[in-house]
Amino acid sequence: MLIGWSVAYGTLYAVGTPNVRPTGQTLLAGLRRVGFHPVGAKRVEDADVFEATEPGDHGRRYLVTLENGPPIDVTVVDREQQAHGFFYRVWRRLTLRGIIHSRSLQSLRQALEQEALLAYAATAAGANAPRLVATSELGPDAVMLVYEHIDARTLDSLPDEEITGTLMRAAWRQVEALQSRRITHRRLVGDALLVDSSGTVFLTDMRGGEIAAGDVVLRMDIAQLMTTFGLRVGAERAVAAAVDVLGPDAVADSLPMLQPIALSRRTRHTLRRLAKERAQREREAVIEASRAGKEAKGAAGTGTETGTGTSAARSADASGTAHAHVRGGPAKADRKSLRAEKNAEKRAIDDALEEAREEDLLAQIRKQVLLVRPQAPIEPARLERVKPRTLVTFIAGALAAYFLLSQLTQVQFGQVVGEANWAWVGGAALFSACTYFAAAMALLGFVPEKVPFLRTVVAQVAGSFVKLVAPAAVGGVALNARFLQRSGVRPGHAVASVGASQLFGLGSHITLLLFFGYLTGTEHTPTLSPSRGVIAGLLAAAVLVLIVTAIPALRRFVSTRLRSLFAGVVPRMLDVVQRPRKLVTGIGGMLLMTLLFVMCLDACVRAFGHDASYASIAVVFLAGNALGSAAPTPGGLGAVEAALIAGLITFGVPKEIATPAVLLFRLLTLWLPVGPGWLSFSHLTRKGEI
Repeated sequence: MLIGWSVAYGTLYAVGTPNVRPTGQTLLAGLRRVGFHPVGAKRVEDADVFEATEPGDHGRRYLVTLENGPPIDVTVVDREQQAHGFFYRVWRRLTLRGIIHSRSLQSLRQALEQEALLAYAATAAGANAPRLVATSELGPDAVMLVYEHIDARTLDSLPDEEITGTLMRAAWRQVEALQSRRITHRRLVGDALLVDSSGTVFLTDMRGGEIAAGDVVLRMDIAQLMTTFGLRVGAERAVAAAVDVLGPDAVADSLPMLQPIALSRRTRHTLRRLAKERAQREREAVIEASRAGKEAKGAAGTGTETGTGTSAARSADASGTAHAHVRGGPAKADRKSLRAEKNAEKRAIDDALEEAREEDLLAQIRKQVLLVRPQAPIEPARLERVKPRTLVTFIAGALAAYFLLSQLTQVQFGQVVGEANWAWVGGAALFSACTYFAAAMALLGFVPEKVPFLRTVVAQVAGSFVKLVAPAAVGGVALNARFLQRSGVRPGHAVASVGASQLFGLGSHITLLLFFGYLTGTEHTPTLSPSRGVIAGLLAAAVLVLIVTAIPALRRFVSTRLRSLFAGVVPRMLDVVQRPRKLVTGIGGMLLMTLLFVMCLDACVRAFGHDASYASIAVVFLAGNALGSAAPTPGGLGAVEAALIAGLITFGVPKEIATPAVLLFRLLTLWLPVGPGWLSFSHLTRKGEI
């Protein structure tokens, strides 16, 4: 069925479909059939319809003038409009739990009946809504709903100063009327609220609402309208207006629904845009503080040079003994002065970041509600049934399992166990165990604060369990950042330390890959000529750099990401540079960890009686590890095995040896540490250290 739908919709998209929209003449003829005498119809355009609305929420709207009487508003829904956003609605239905959705694809008559029912129900509940006066079909492919025209402006078109407390309370009274009859609107955004010249508020676009709604959906309406007003007038005024009308209990009960997934598509888009703007302001504040510190340092350096010259002239007659006595003094004083300057620069950057940091709107709304009702529940309700990352991980894991099973069917395990050299297997297990100590060194080398080494080793062992339930490039980073925070490192510093460790790890990984790749090209040639693969990789990297620098959009994207990275990492590196021993420990730990993994893979290959070049084994491991970090599967499952087996075969290892050697390597580095990793994770969790 899914394949059939995909082929059908793909064909329609490529070939095109007949235009089923009713023409103006069809609309006027339909109005005459229900007793109206129209003169003309004007299409009412919706601004930013694709960003502002949920797919399928709007019909096509027309303002129709009559021969006698006031104008009327007509909403036309055709099959094209009804099918718009079908897959989005299906996705929301599958991923959200505890929320009753209408059918993903209704017939035109069902859509007509639902909107008419909600219009009548809202009016019966006492809410101000446009009165529905007529409905009709416009042929087999469209229907229309006729409403009384309201001469009013949308909330979005009002300037901020006109959104007063009186207006917000009037809007909340309309929501209160709906909720008294268990009716939800489901889309309380700015263009769904109309305000006339007298300040009366009308609710429109009831098409997506529900009758006999549950508590979860009713509370989502409250959370949505608080966010809508908060975006215009701030959290304090928005919450105050809601509490004045609904009371503190009803507002407090909506706090678990105050999360992006429960809000409309338009609101989520606005919140993401504001979050990017806040992050940009924070980055600019850090960059400005760093620039100011450098300028102040330069000015101080100029003054110091002038003072030094005067001081030297005054001390020209000092004795040689005195010079010998204080020879080491100025150098030590200079080091202390340099350390003090770097600490001052770091503090200035931290202060600038703290001053520029802003809370997001949802956090501000929660804070205001808690001031009114301190005992309000603040834990977000779990509304997502399936997260996109979980779905991708599941699909990737299924593909990885298929790959592993196809490989395992080709392995004779009895023969493998009988032929394996268990001395080399023991050596490989020892190398694998030592990698956790090297990982702890690599992390602590970028943490100036004092953190216990053995506890850090336990955290790295716990990472063996975490990376099995999360993508390889995500689980370890999150665990280390959390561990450092629990160990007394400030959150910003913890993230910066992990970022610095990852940045240096990336650099060492690329350096070692190029170095060992260069060696593989010189093994069979008398001259120091690199292999063709290295040359091709360098050329590909050069072409990629040229493309990025030539396209402005890509250049801005990369520069923005790099600026945000270095804004947090560079100040942290200033602390590490002041402690050379720490820096040597961190870089040494990274190199040692990589070499231990390479030695483990080499021992696994030798365990099955094959001797391969150490440089070749290093290239295979480094390339496979990079691919595994990019794969969305837990621990790089599937991708790492495929890359390692293919790499070993490329360098001359028989497939009958490469496959069991790689499986043994992954057994020692991925699967066997899961048990100790789970125990370590549970221990650290009980102790409150992660």
